[in-house]
Amino acid sequence: MAYYLNSQTHVDPGPIYVRENGQLHMVNLALDGVKNSLQKPRPFRLFPKGFSVELCMNREDTAQKEKTDHFIFTYTREGNLRYSAKSLFSLVLGFISDNVDHIDSLIGFPEQIAEKLFSAAEARQKFTEPGAGLRALQKFTEAYGSLVLCSLCLRNRYLVIAEKLEEIKSFRELTRLDLSCCKLGDEHELLEHLTNEALSSVTQLHLKDNCLSDAGIRKMTAPVRVMKRGLENLTLLDLSCNPEITDAGIGYLFSFRKLNCLDISGTGLKDIKAVKDKLQTHIGLVHSKVPLKEFDHSNCKTEGWADQIVLQWERVSVEAVRQRKDAEPRKAAQYFYQKRALSEASRKCPLADTHMNSSGKLQFYREKAPDCHGPLLSQESKKSKKRAFEESEQEQSTPPQPAKQKCVCLAVEDWDLLNSY
Repeated sequence: MAYYLNSQTHVDPGPIYVRENGQLHMVNLALDGVKNSLQKPRPFRLFPKGFSVELCMNREDTAQKEKTDHFIFTYTREGNLRYSAKSLFSLVLGFISDNVDHIDSLIGFPEQIAEKLFSAAEARQKFTEPGAGLRALQKFTEAYGSLVLCSLCLRNRYLVIAEKLEEIKSFRELTRLDLSCCKLGDEHELLEHLTNEALSSVTQLHLKDNCLSDAGIRKMTAPVRVMKRGLENLTLLDLSCNPEITDAGIGYLFSFRKLNCLDISGTGLKDIKAVKDKLQTHIGLVHSKVPLKEFDHSNCKTEGWADQIVLQWERVSVEAVRQRKDAEPRKAAQYFYQKRALSEASRKCPLADTHMNSSGKLQFYREKAPDCHGPLLSQESKKSKKRAFEESEQEQSTPPQPAKQKCVCLAVEDWDLLNSY
C-alpha cells in the first residue's frame, strides 16, 4: 500500500480503510505526499493517449470487416447507436457470395435463394472480376437459363461485345437479342455463336447495320437448312442497313419456316419484285405498305437477373475508352487527315431512318390464316390454288431429277461449319 500511495500515476481512489485488531480505520489522506498529488488531479482519460477514430467505409481491411460485418448498426429516435446481430442466413449468404466462383454447381438449387445469392454477388461486384466473374456467371446460366437473362439488348454497344465476349456467350435460353449497329461482319465469333444450340430459343433477332453479306447469311442459316437446328424458332429477323446482302442471300432465309416479320430495308437487292414474290411463295410473307411497330427497337430490352451487370460492363468499357481518348496527338492527326467526320459517321447508328419513307422500307409480315368456317374463298385464292395444282401436275409429268441437285446449295464453307458441331 505504501508503494501505491507513493506512486505518481495513481488516480484518486477515494477514502482508504485498513482493518486493525478487528476494527476499520480510515487512513489519513495527507500522509506521504498524497495530499500534494490530490491538489493537482489529473484528468481522467477514457481512451489512452494517441487514440483516434477512423470511419471505415471503403477500407480494404478484411479483419476489421469481419468484426463489423456480423452486426447491423442503426440509430434510435433519440440518436443513440444501436446494433443487432445478423441472421445466420445473411451471414451464410454473404460468405457464399464472396466465394461464388468456387461453387461446383447450382443445378437443383431453389430459385428463390439463388436469386438472392445472385443479387448479393452482384452487390459485391463479383461478376466484374476477370476470370472469376466468368466462372460465377456460367454456374448461374447453366442452372437457371432464362431467369438469369431472357432478353439482351446490345444495340450500339460494340465496346461491350469486344470486352465481354465470353461472358455474353455464356448466356443461355435467350428469347430476344438485339445486336444492331455493332459492325460485327461475316467472320465475327458472336455471329457463329448464334447457330449454337444454346441459342435455339431465340425468337427475335436484330442484326441491323452489321456489315453482313450473303456469306454471313449462308453461315447463319446452314444448321437450319441441313440439320433443322440452330435458329429454327426465329419469328422476327431484322437485316436492314446491310447493303452487301443481295437477292441470293435472301434465298437462304427460306429455311426459317416460323418467320412472321422480316425487315430487309437498305440492302443491296436488285429485283425487288421478284424477291417479294419469292418471300410470299416460300414462307408466306407479304410486303407491308406501312412501317411495322415490331421494328421500332423499343420492344427489345435487357431483362433478367443480370440486367444491372450489363450496365456495369458498359460503364467500365466507356470509362476505359475515355482514358485512352486523352491523347492529343491522335486528335491532331485526325483533324489533319480529315478523318474526324469519317470516324463519327462510322459510329453513328442509323436507327431512325428519317430519310427513308414508308415506300422505301422492305418490311414483311405473315398474314393471318383465313377461318375455315368463314365465307367462301375469293377469286384470287381460287386462282392461286389452281396455279399450284397445275404446277404440281407439271412436276409429276416431268422426270425426277437426280439426287445430286439436293446438295447443290451446300458449299465448302457450309460443310466446314456443320462439321464444327
